Amino acid sequence: MAAPLDPDCIFAALAEHEVEYVLIGGLAAVLRGSTAMTNDADIMPAPDVANLANLAEALRELGARVRSDMEPDGVEFDPHPALLASMATLNTTTKCGDLDVAFRPKGIVDYPALEAASNEFDLAGHRVRVAALADIIRSKEAAGRPKDHATLPILYALREEIERER
Repeated sequence: MAAPLDPDCIFAALAEHEVEYVLIGGLAAVLRGSTAMTNDADIMPAPDVANLANLAEALRELGARVRSDMEPDGVEFDPHPALLASMATLNTTTKCGDLDVAFRPKGIVDYPALEAASNEFDLAGHRVRVAALADIIRSKEAAGRPKDHATLPILYALREEIERER
């Protein structure tokens, strides 16, 4: 069974292995002020080979397994950098909860643009880059999944509130 989401545990493993990434998705939206709940963490890692090697080590430390409806504990895999480089998305379950790795998230131009628009947050002593609200919204619009469409009105309202306060 999947462990409950423990972002501090995930951020610690990513930091220990010096993984460069931007937090995207629902947890990033929560940090930006969304009231929508989430049960996983989503990241986009920097795509360079050295960073993918660091990510592979972090995934091993986290005991990452590919999430599967058929296997409640996930499916074992070897997260080597060449495999990671070939993927668009990797949905895992870990000892720290579910972690989704989007190498090419819909609606996001590329990692440098995402990183440039992001901000650093200090979360439990870890410096975490968090995607801009505009990027989170664009990604959820492009993904087209029912759960994303359900969250979009909350994100639009948040964006309007932020714009009014400016």
